[in-house]
Amino acid sequence: MEPIKYVLQDWLRERGVSQEDIQKQNHYYLSHPIFQKWWQHHPEWQPDQLLPYMNKIKEFVGEQQSCQSCRGLHECSNMMSGHAAHLETYHTIIEATYKPCSYLLRAEESSKRHTLVKSHKIPKDIMSGSMRNVDLDDPQRAEAFEAVLDFAKKATPGEDLIGLYLYGPLGVGKSYLLGAACNALADRGIASYMVYSPDFFREMKGAIAEQNLEEKLQVLKEVPVLIFDDIGAENISAWARDEILGAILQYRVMEKLPTLYTSNYDYDQLEEHLSYSQKGGIEQLKAKRIMERIRHYTDAYFIEGRNRRSRA
Repeated sequence: MEPIKYVLQDWLRERGVSQEDIQKQNHYYLSHPIFQKWWQHHPEWQPDQLLPYMNKIKEFVGEQQSCQSCRGLHECSNMMSGHAAHLETYHTIIEATYKPCSYLLRAEESSKRHTLVKSHKIPKDIMSGSMRNVDLDDPQRAEAFEAVLDFAKKATPGEDLIGLYLYGPLGVGKSYLLGAACNALADRGIASYMVYSPDFFREMKGAIAEQNLEEKLQVLKEVPVLIFDDIGAENISAWARDEILGAILQYRVMEKLPTLYTSNYDYDQLEEHLSYSQKGGIEQLKAKRIMERIRHYTDAYFIEGRNRRSRA
């Protein structure tokens, strides 16, 4: 059987590709700055040893060249979208391997962050909050900011269950601070779930009819960091207080999982609110039991200032 190199030479000659053309092309790729940079780290490879791997070298140079002018995944023209060829050596063999580019890695990181930060009926501007955009125009606000930032940096769910309780007038940015905390926690790979309390407790009744109450409760029990936004604004029933809120908080205390809150009420006002059921009764002892799991496992910070929801 005729050696493959001679068959290849005949095939190239039939298509008007001369040996000189091949040599010029090989010289172009071997002298290309992209390959030269690789070669500097692998000086043991001699030119004649590289010739059998010219197709892989061309692929490597071409894809790396494409990456240099690329502005995003939507422009990727490489063989594998979001990946580029890299040359790896294995003893006397050169192989092309494919690694994700920076755009793909950022997209994957963004997707991962999205799974870490969950919310229920919370506005988008709250959930896209950033600690860098918080106004520190009031000493009390600055104190709360420092506490939230410290929590986001040091929280260790499963080891330390102390959360935060931010309270004060409407529209002063309590929810935004904790939304920013969710994103800061995500940077550390810590999942959080922020729920708007009035809607959450109202929908729990519907979960009974849908037969998925336990499933929904388990998510809130087990998430590393849970945030009840605007607690105290709901019309809470004795059942929601004892069987829903009480069950969630009891589990989280046992598992040392921190819970955070925003409210218009201070501790005493919230306890009074929780003592009233929709049926008109007053159950101070049961409300006190709930508050034991809030008061003793959070640090409270009062926030005031201008209403940021009002128009200029």
